Amino acid sequence: MQYYLAIDIGASGGRHILGSVQNGKLVLEEIYRFENGMSALEDGTLTWDTDRLFGEIVAGMKLCKQQGKIPVSMAIDTWGVDYVLLDSEKNVCYPTYAYRDSRTAGMVEKVDEIIPREELYQRTGIQTQYFNTIYQLMSEDKSRLDKAAHFLMLPDYLAYRLSGKMANEYTEATTSGLVNAKEKAWDLELLRRLGIKEDIFLPLSLPGTLLGGLLPEIEAEVGYQTDVVLAPSHDTASAVAAIPLQEGQMFISSGTWSLAGMELLEPVTTAQALKSNFTNEGGVDYRFRFLKNITGMWMKQQIRIELGKKHSHDELMHMAENSSFRETVDVNDAAFAAPKSMIGAIREKLGKPELPLEDVMSCVYHSLATAYCDTVKEIEEVTGKTVEAVRIVGGGSREEYLNKLTAQYIGRRVFAGPTEATATGNIITQLMRDQGISLQEARALVAESFSVQEVK
Repeated sequence: MQYYLAIDIGASGGRHILGSVQNGKLVLEEIYRFENGMSALEDGTLTWDTDRLFGEIVAGMKLCKQQGKIPVSMAIDTWGVDYVLLDSEKNVCYPTYAYRDSRTAGMVEKVDEIIPREELYQRTGIQTQYFNTIYQLMSEDKSRLDKAAHFLMLPDYLAYRLSGKMANEYTEATTSGLVNAKEKAWDLELLRRLGIKEDIFLPLSLPGTLLGGLLPEIEAEVGYQTDVVLAPSHDTASAVAAIPLQEGQMFISSGTWSLAGMELLEPVTTAQALKSNFTNEGGVDYRFRFLKNITGMWMKQQIRIELGKKHSHDELMHMAENSSFRETVDVNDAAFAAPKSMIGAIREKLGKPELPLEDVMSCVYHSLATAYCDTVKEIEEVTGKTVEAVRIVGGGSREEYLNKLTAQYIGRRVFAGPTEATATGNIITQLMRDQGISLQEARALVAESFSVQEVK
């Protein structure tokens, strides 16, 4: 039996998933799960504890040995935009900032003064979000940037810690706002105009690239040797790779973030696309994920944490379902990015300081469904394509009430599943490299392997 290991790390948690092909179907097995989250320094700066994250990666890999299921290869995917800087001795320039940190305040306007937003969008195709890598780098202390000799996006860095090989993976890099969408390479002119030195960036490597084996010390610790491969390192790129999309279908990759869009063969960088704030992120085979980032289950996750996790996810969902409250908020409003109290932020935005919890939850669900509906309409207007159906994948596809609301709001066919889309996309990319199959063949395998339910 040949196993492939996907390490899928999200902002709130990570999983080690083993994949294998059995009787013509892809079989997934979760072998390890761990929590993740941002750490706040004494001054309130939000960061990622990359050493702890790497320790969790190694801990899960050890279980493969214990269970006698040694993977022939492994790959890591994470969220986008965040990065690690290393000095000339390859030591990390701490801290590793988290995208929700407030240090990027005012950076969008600073970049606008150097490069008009219309031109930036035509070059990169990436939507304007205050936490994009481009704005994070512009907020960096000059001395730290001067010290930096290497730039690695977060999954690049974690793969480097395993293999000793540095690479900048294409799909993750496109989330930075620094890659030229048409040339599919770092936009060197853009870097020069922003005053960001070019020599810290490596040529972009495609999903499926072999970095090499594990470093000797890692091999000794986990108890085996395996190939370290580049997945579509951005989790949404992996998730979309796993969806057997058909003409006229759009996707919603539902998790902490909801990524709603269509897969296109060319980027759309028109003024209308910019106005609607769509992004053109890179995918497998140089396909483009024309999508909108929507704050997803983040709001619900934060409410659950705020309540001390005394309610299960299903209990919170049923609260929303049993409420008759129908007012909504803009889920992408900056007020919901990292509030001290998510419940308080929602109540304040609605102007209802005493709003009961069940109505707060109803607001979250109906607001998300509204955002999905608006995105469908905008995609049709901007691309000229008709959306005939929506496929919801990822952990959020388990949210039955949200799926029902989505179908009601958009008035199209909605399909839910597979749940483990990101890990599946990670694994099939490894399969494509190992067995020489195409993306279409890999997606056909996914379609044969996992049930998909139409939402009624």
